[in-house]
Amino acid sequence: MVDQILTLKELASYLKLAEKTAYRLAADGKLPGFKVGGSWRFKREDLEAWIEAQKEG
Repeated sequence: MVDQILTLKELASYLKLAEKTAYRLAADGKLPGFKVGGSWRFKREDLEAWIEAQKEG
């Protein structure tokens, strides 16, 4: 299993965004994520589905 859950920093790197931008998008509900103990986490498969939806819409 290779990094199925990403941290905010890993997400920002994956999407090539500033961490601040990634945090704002997650907090606004524009990125599929969830909090664990106050820290954002993101499932890679949810992000890939989100990316495909963005391409279509």
